Amino acid sequence: MFDFMLSQKQIEWRDRARDFISNDVSADLIRAMDADEIKYPRQYLESAAKRELLGLRFDPQYGGGGMDWATEVAVIEEIGVTGAALGCLYSLVSIVGEALHIFGTPQQKERYLAPMIRGELTCAEALTEPRGGSDFFGATTIAKKEGDTYYLTGQKRFVVGGEGADIFLVYARTAPLDCPDPHHAISAFIVEREAGIKVEHLYGLMGTRGGGTARISFQRTPVKAENIIYRENQGFEVFNQMMIPERMTSASGAIGAARAALEIATRYSTKRKAFGKKIKNFQGVNFKIADSISKLDAARAMLWTAARQVDSGQDSRRLVSEAKKIATDTAWEVVNHSMQIMGGIGYTNVFPVEKLLRDIRLMMIWTGTNEIMNTLIQHEWYKERAKQAALGRDVEFDTLGYNFQTEKVYE
Repeated sequence: MFDFMLSQKQIEWRDRARDFISNDVSADLIRAMDADEIKYPRQYLESAAKRELLGLRFDPQYGGGGMDWATEVAVIEEIGVTGAALGCLYSLVSIVGEALHIFGTPQQKERYLAPMIRGELTCAEALTEPRGGSDFFGATTIAKKEGDTYYLTGQKRFVVGGEGADIFLVYARTAPLDCPDPHHAISAFIVEREAGIKVEHLYGLMGTRGGGTARISFQRTPVKAENIIYRENQGFEVFNQMMIPERMTSASGAIGAARAALEIATRYSTKRKAFGKKIKNFQGVNFKIADSISKLDAARAMLWTAARQVDSGQDSRRLVSEAKKIATDTAWEVVNHSMQIMGGIGYTNVFPVEKLLRDIRLMMIWTGTNEIMNTLIQHEWYKERAKQAALGRDVEFDTLGYNFQTEKVYE
């Protein structure tokens, strides 16, 4: 229903993704992933590459689609109807590819970005550590330089795709532990699996299964200096940019998953009868449908607004964080409404609503918890207001007691 906001070319990309998910991705694959029978569906990424669906925003010189964020969020919503695992694996090309596309050298792009887009190399982002989740700058993985090689030692966990990825975007500490400025202590690297990355553990997840989420370790893993992304001790710049694809893809996937749950509940409500009539005619049901579709539309509008701002080149930290928070919170509410509409059967695996609920729960945690989103949103808002105290009219004087200055006590 939001097609009026898309160009014909963007609609064609969206429809290509819809056709891919509908015809090339089997229900058997999704069921096997949820049952933990498939740990990492590499063939799925290869199929997406054959459809030329990977790297939509990247330079055609490297095989990308040359499109924008408005296109990508529409596409990922379609991928997201399958749940979180396939949506996340698809998005990793966008996430890791962002670091290479924005900060990588031409040689790094040829060696890594182009094969990723072709589906020849799979990727993962190694960010979180056992002793640090939201505290990114508390990273303890060390990269020690000896000659023209860095040697990495440490662990990363919750690495989606860690089981099967060929290359990893890894953040490691390159400055001394007593560095006074943690923002200039971290560097970003592309690390090849064959360099000696060890998968130490595959997590038994509540949902989002089959994406090969692993704990990986480095034991003096050698990485050539030419594989550093951007510059030494400038990993913050890379990390700051990575907030955009991490959060935009999370928001898009969440909307797709919630939409899928709502469609199932809507269809169920037109068939299920109680007290002699279809349950869609009960206000307790159809009001939940109305609330859900209204909030889902609002979340999508927020996301597409953020996409337009990113595409414009403006500072988008606040809107991107709002989009992730609102989309994932909304998705959680919508999938719960969907389960409530369906009653007890919605809590079973007869319908996939319970799987979507398990998947969506993680989306409020990963790529920065929604509490971290709140922290960033308010910080950016106060910073904006400090630069521009009032937006247009200052309404503080639109009151009968405007001149009682002695009553305006601030200390």
